[in-house]
Amino acid sequence: MFSLIKSDSQTKARLGTLNTSHGTVETPFFMPVGTYAAVKGLCSEDLVEIGNQIVLSNTYHLYLRPGVEVIEKAGGLHNFMRWEKPILTDSGGYQVFSLAKLRKISDEGVEFQSHVDGSLHFFTPEKVLKIEKVLASDIMMPLDECAPFPCEYKQAEKAAKRTTAWAKRSKEYWGHVPEFKIENRYVSPDKKQYLFGIIQGSHYRDLREQSAKKIIDIGFDGYAVGGVSVGEPVEIMFETLSWVLPLLPAEKPRYFMGIGLPDQIVRAVGEGVDMFDTCIPTRYGRHGTALTKEGKMVVRNGEFVKDNAPLDKDCDCFVCRRYSRSYIRHLINTGEMLGLRFISYHNVYFYVRLMRQIREAIRQDRYAEFQKEFLKDYSADYNETAKR
Repeated sequence: MFSLIKSDSQTKARLGTLNTSHGTVETPFFMPVGTYAAVKGLCSEDLVEIGNQIVLSNTYHLYLRPGVEVIEKAGGLHNFMRWEKPILTDSGGYQVFSLAKLRKISDEGVEFQSHVDGSLHFFTPEKVLKIEKVLASDIMMPLDECAPFPCEYKQAEKAAKRTTAWAKRSKEYWGHVPEFKIENRYVSPDKKQYLFGIIQGSHYRDLREQSAKKIIDIGFDGYAVGGVSVGEPVEIMFETLSWVLPLLPAEKPRYFMGIGLPDQIVRAVGEGVDMFDTCIPTRYGRHGTALTKEGKMVVRNGEFVKDNAPLDKDCDCFVCRRYSRSYIRHLINTGEMLGLRFISYHNVYFYVRLMRQIREAIRQDRYAEFQKEFLKDYSADYNETAKR
């Protein structure tokens, strides 16, 4: 599944490939979030044109809308959304965390009230994999429990133990799933879809280390650090990463769930992370904020009203080649959806291009230099940087 091609000599950055039934993905990579089988504002053809390798979708949300039967009738998620490259499906574990007021959690599973129509549903580790089997994603995440930040030790411990118990049930269940039919072909799930394990433990080192060892002992196709980016300071997030990564097997892919700011990705790659997901490119796009190598730029601001420069002078996406900040600002401030689509396209392109640059720097054994240069130039607020 995963092949490690090269390690950077001065950092822990890794270059590799991830082979799936829908193609090979070069690592490190990021996945734009397509919660409802769509990356907001972009079609599958846009993503191919941009050069995106893989997308993430969400089992919980797709289960509610449009429903498993609809996607099964379409022949799986790839057919449904007309995306021929790999897909990773999140289990809905994060929704267990984020929709806490609408759910009851037990060792058996999670009962939740639909945020759509109020109906009651019950998710177990086994049911989640049944849904993901129908979705036919290339990489599946099992049901887990994400503890909030901050939380008491006992709460974090309980969530980590439950995640381990659910991981065991997921692995045992998936090992006995019979062949299933999709697109008029019978496919063996253990060859068609990969199952990752998720490490929890909040900000407690002993819990993180215990969780990592137990999840590794169960044995998965890849490993994810979960329960981060839930409100904790960035340095705690990276401290957590420093505890877990040394314990993970080098021959398996490593996924840092839910983080996605460009500077965070660049730092995490230097620590040895292979996979990322983020909704930031399209979320920023919907709010009129573009990403550049200097940081984020709020295009709707008045300072750009007569600015005929591209969003990013170093970007060669079609938006930057053809349209000015002034025009895109005009579109945004008059409520034209085209403006938000333009920025979303540019932002996803920015991430894809950044990941290509990252991989090339590792290939050339100069990742330490690349990381230093990028972090020196990148600011959380382009507008404030430009004023100085």
